[in-house]
Amino acid sequence: MSQDHSEKQSEQKEFHETRRGFLKQSTAMMALALTPPIVLKAAEKDEAIAALFEKVPVSMEINGKKQQLSVEPRTTLLDLLREQLALTGTKKGCDHGQCGACTVHINGMRVNSCLTLAVMQEGKKITTIEGLANGEELHPMQQAFIKHDGFQCGYCTPGQIMSAVACIREGHANSPEEIREFMSGNICRCGAYDNIVSAVLEVKQGGQKV
Repeated sequence: MSQDHSEKQSEQKEFHETRRGFLKQSTAMMALALTPPIVLKAAEKDEAIAALFEKVPVSMEINGKKQQLSVEPRTTLLDLLREQLALTGTKKGCDHGQCGACTVHINGMRVNSCLTLAVMQEGKKITTIEGLANGEELHPMQQAFIKHDGFQCGYCTPGQIMSAVACIREGHANSPEEIREFMSGNICRCGAYDNIVSAVLEVKQGGQKV
């Protein structure tokens, strides 16, 4: 291949790359120029608002410990617990409030933490599965789940236990049928429902403090 031919190919390649870059830049500039000013102003305003409210202070008690936190307004309680506080016992299942794996207690009431914003918990008391035991001593419901084999894969178990405790406290654990009804928001894909009911009944009938 002659030197002249090689130079000609090099020049052609450079021309095409330059032309391609020019077209891309021109297209981007044209799109920006055609964007209505009101849209651009709205985008700038949204960014300014997001920057202003990026994080807000929140104070709450989690498992008996006072917490002074800084969270984004859009953060769910579930994500706060798992990602910011490393309390990963509370599980993220469906993330749509349909499986109950993320159940925690807020001021003693069971709540799906995936549907609850962290900023709404100002001044409240949160209990997760990590805070249910008394140090090394398991909670009676935890002991009953182990005794009756109330779990298989175990992924739903923290939420099941938190709901089971609340079920007894609410006065809805007087029969297998009632337990199934008031535990229906907690899904066990392994199908350990019979064993879960047995665990709840034992704790209820044993009169143990929950």
